[in-house]
Amino acid sequence: MANLESLILWLGSLAILYVTIVDSNTFPIRKDVHHGSSLSTSSSSALSNIPNYSTVRRKPLDKSKLKYIEIGGLFAMNGTTGSGWLGGQGCLPAAMMALEDVNNNEDLLAGYYLNITWNNSQCDPGLGTAVLYDLIYTPPTKTLLLGGCSIVCSTIAETAKMYNLIVVGYGASSPALSDRVRFPTFFRTHPSATIHNPTRVKLFKKFKWSRVAIILEAEEVFVTTGTDLEIKCKEADIEIITRVSFLDDPTEAVKSLARQDARIIVGMAYGGAARRMMCEAYKNGLFGKQYVWFLIGWYEDNWFHPSPGLNCTMEEMLKVVEKHFTTEALMLNQGQQLTIAGMTAQDWLIEYQKQLPKYKEWFPHGDKPQEGFQEAPLAYDAIWAIAFALNKSVERLSKLGMSLDDFDYEKPEITEIIKQELQKVQFLGVSGSVAFNDIGDRISWTLIEQMIDGKYKTLGFFDTVTDNLTWYDREQWYPPGRPPKDRTEIVPTLVTVNRALFVSLSVTSIVGIIMAIGLLCFNYRYRNNRYIQMSHPSSNNLMLIGSVLCLISVQLFGLDGKDVGVEHFEVICNSRAFFLSIGFSLFFGAMFAKTWICHVLHTQNKRKINNKQIYFIISIFCFLDIAILAVWYLKDPMYRKMEYFPLEDPQLVDDDIKYQPLLEHCGAGMIWYGIFYAYKGLVLLFGLFLSYETRSVKMKQLNDSRLVGMSIYNVVILCLITGPVSLVIDNQVNSHFAFIASTIIFCCLLSMALIFVPKIIEIIRHQQNLGSGLNGTFHETMTSKEEEERFVRLTSENEELKMKIAEKERQIDEVKRKIEQMSKEQLEVKRLEEKMPHGSTKSLTTTTTTQTKTILKKAVRIQEPVDLVVNDCINNGIGTNMHTFDHDDQIDPVVDSGFASAKLSKPSEDEFSESYL
Repeated sequence: MANLESLILWLGSLAILYVTIVDSNTFPIRKDVHHGSSLSTSSSSALSNIPNYSTVRRKPLDKSKLKYIEIGGLFAMNGTTGSGWLGGQGCLPAAMMALEDVNNNEDLLAGYYLNITWNNSQCDPGLGTAVLYDLIYTPPTKTLLLGGCSIVCSTIAETAKMYNLIVVGYGASSPALSDRVRFPTFFRTHPSATIHNPTRVKLFKKFKWSRVAIILEAEEVFVTTGTDLEIKCKEADIEIITRVSFLDDPTEAVKSLARQDARIIVGMAYGGAARRMMCEAYKNGLFGKQYVWFLIGWYEDNWFHPSPGLNCTMEEMLKVVEKHFTTEALMLNQGQQLTIAGMTAQDWLIEYQKQLPKYKEWFPHGDKPQEGFQEAPLAYDAIWAIAFALNKSVERLSKLGMSLDDFDYEKPEITEIIKQELQKVQFLGVSGSVAFNDIGDRISWTLIEQMIDGKYKTLGFFDTVTDNLTWYDREQWYPPGRPPKDRTEIVPTLVTVNRALFVSLSVTSIVGIIMAIGLLCFNYRYRNNRYIQMSHPSSNNLMLIGSVLCLISVQLFGLDGKDVGVEHFEVICNSRAFFLSIGFSLFFGAMFAKTWICHVLHTQNKRKINNKQIYFIISIFCFLDIAILAVWYLKDPMYRKMEYFPLEDPQLVDDDIKYQPLLEHCGAGMIWYGIFYAYKGLVLLFGLFLSYETRSVKMKQLNDSRLVGMSIYNVVILCLITGPVSLVIDNQVNSHFAFIASTIIFCCLLSMALIFVPKIIEIIRHQQNLGSGLNGTFHETMTSKEEEERFVRLTSENEELKMKIAEKERQIDEVKRKIEQMSKEQLEVKRLEEKMPHGSTKSLTTTTTTQTKTILKKAVRIQEPVDLVVNDCINNGIGTNMHTFDHDDQIDPVVDSGFASAKLSKPSEDEFSESYL
C-alpha cells in the first residue's frame, strides 16, 4: 500500500512538473542569467558556475572522510511581476555565511559536511513546485528543505510532508502556515504575521481609536492576517469600517478608503504593491495631519523610493509615508552579548555587508539587495537551528543503530526524530533568542517604529505573551502632542487669491498704467522734437496703449466668483482673454513692426520708413485676435468650471473638520488655447529672430531700434516660460496669479524703461539744443540735417553709376559676340581662298574687311561730363581703384571708358585693349 501511494505521488509530481514547464507563461522556469543552467543543476554546479559564487570552505579535514548532508534551498532572487517578496537576494548570502560557520565548527556534525542545493523560486508558487520536484528527484537525497516567501512555503510545505521532508522557513510569515494539521513538518524562524495584530490593537487602544480601515493585497498571507485582525478588533470593540483588497492595481481600493473617510488605515502588501498603494494614497489625499498608516515593518528602509512605472516622485512618496507606523518581529538582537556567530549582532551585520559584493550579480540596484536585508539574520539562524537539530539527531540515531545516511523519503522515523529535536532547539542567534512553539512558530517580541523625517525611529516593544508594552514616548504628530482623531467632517470652501498678494500686484499694475499714460503725454509734448520723431513715436504710442490693456488684465486675473458673483464670472473670463490678447498685440506688435522695418531697411538698402507698413502689421495682429476671440465666444464661450482638491486640514478650528477646497476655472476647449499659443508663439519666435538678425544694426531713421530688440528679448523669454508654467500650476491659485501678474508687469515696465528712460534723460540734459549730439547709447545714431541730405544725394548718385556700369557691361557683351562672329567669318574666308582662284579671293577679302569696319562703327557709346564722372567716383569711393588723371588728360570720344587713351596715336580698327573688353 505504501509503495502504491508512493507511485501515485511520483506520477502526480511528474504531471505537475510537466504542466509547470509547458505552461511557461504562467510558471516560467528561470534560466540562470549568468550561465544558463536550468533547474536541474546540482549544488556544486549551480554555485560554481555563477561568478563570485562558490560552495563554502570545507573543514580542514580529509574530504574523503566527510559525509554530505544535503539541504534543498528555495530562494526568491528575482521575479517578473514585482509584487512578490524577493528576499532571497539578502538571505542567500546570510545562509552561505552560516553554512561556512557551521562546517568550520568541529563540535557540530562530526564527520559530516552540510551542503545546500538551491535554486530560484521567484516567489512564484508554480515555479516553486517545479523547483521542489526537481530537488526531490535529482540526486542526492535532500534531508531538509529551506524556503522563503509565504506563498511558496505554503505550496512546498503541503507537498513536503508526503515525502517526510521538514521545511524550515526563513522568510514566511503567513498565519496559514501555523496550521499543524495542514503543515505538520513546517518550522520557521520568521514569526507569524499574526504577531502584529495584538500590537496593533494595543496601539489603537492607547491612542483611543475605535474606527479602523484595512487594505490588503490579495495574497494568502495578508488575507489570513486581515481576518485575524478583524477578529481581534471586534473583541476589543473597535469598528472595522471597511476592508478592501486588490490584486495588482490598488487605485480603486484606495479610492474606496477615501469615500469611507478612513483616518486610521492598516495596509498589508508586499513591497512593490505597497509602493503603488502609497502612491495612490498620495493622489487621493490620504496623508497628513489627520491620517495614520500602519504598515508592515519587514520592508527595506528605502522601500518607498520610486521604481520604474511608479507615477509618483520621491518628494510625493516622502510626504505620504511620513509619520506612518510599522510593526515587525525583532529580526536583529538588540543586546551586546555574543551570539551563536561568536560576535555581537551589530558586528555580524558589518561582516554580512562585507560579503554582499560577492552576490551583486543578483542585485538590481547596486551592491545592496533589493529585499531580504532585514531578514538575513533569520536565514543565518535557520541554518544554525538545522545544524543543532541534525547534530542531536545523529546522537539519537546512533543509539538506534541508524544514521542520517539512512534517510530517504519513505522513512518517517528519521523525520520524526529531526522534528522533535527542532522543537527543542534554543539558542541566542543573530536575530535574538531562537525557539519554536508547539506549532513550529518563532517566539518573538514585536518592534514598533515610526517614520520621522524619512527615517524609522524606534517607539517601543510589545511582548505578546505577557501583554506588556514598553513605550519610549517618542512618537510625533503634525499637531504636536495630539494624535489625530478617527473621524472627520467635510466643509466646502472656495479657494481665492490671497488678498495681500492681489492688492500688492494690483497697485503695482496701476502704477504701471499711470507711467504709461505719463509717457503718452511725454510723446505728445515733444512730438515735434527731431530726436523723438526719429524713434517713430506713433509705434511707441501704440506700445504704451497695449501696455495699459495688459496691466488692466492683471486685476482681472485676480478676481473670482466670490468678488463679482458667480453669475458674472464668465464675463471676467472673457474680459481676461480680450484685454490680454489685444494688449499683447499692440504692445509686442509695435516693437515687432519696428524691428521688421529695421530688418527691411538694412537688407534692402532702403532709407525711408513707410509708416503704413508699421500700421498694417499691427492691424493684422489685432484683427487676428479679434477674429479668434469672436469665433471663440460665439462657438464655444468660456464657462465656470469647478475643480475639487484633496481634503485639507483646518488651521484655526478643531481638527475633526476638513475643508473641501474648490477652485474656479475659466473652462474652455483646449483647441482655443492651442490656437492662441501657436499663433502667439510663432510671432514671439519670429520677433526673436528679427531682433537677433538686427542686433548690430544702427539705423538713423529708428534711433531706438537696438533697445527695442533688447525689449523683445526679455518679452519672448518671459512669455515662453510663463505660458507652459501657467498651465502646470493652474490649480495653485496664488502661484498661478503671482506668476502671470508678475510676468505681465515686469515685461511692460521693463520695456517702457528701456525705450523711454534714455529719451527722457537726454531731453532733460539737452533741453536747449536736442540736435547738437547725444552721449551714451544714442550718440552714434544722431545726425545733422545736412549730413542726412548729403547721404541721400550720394546714395542716389551711386545708384545712377550702377546703372551705367550695367549698360557698359551689356555693350561689352555685344561687342564680344560680334567679334566671335567676325572671327568665324574670317576663318570661313580663308577656307574659301584656298579653294577659289586668285582674282575671286581678292574680291572676297575686300568684302569681309568692309563688313568688319561696319561692325566696329556700330559700337554704342555713352559719354558723361568729366566733372560728373569724377564727382561720382569720389563720392562713392571708386576713385581709389581707377585710373588717376588731371586736367591735362583728354577725353577720347572713341574709347567707351570716357578717358583719353594711353597711346598718342589713334588705335587701329583691328586693335582692342583688354580693358575695353
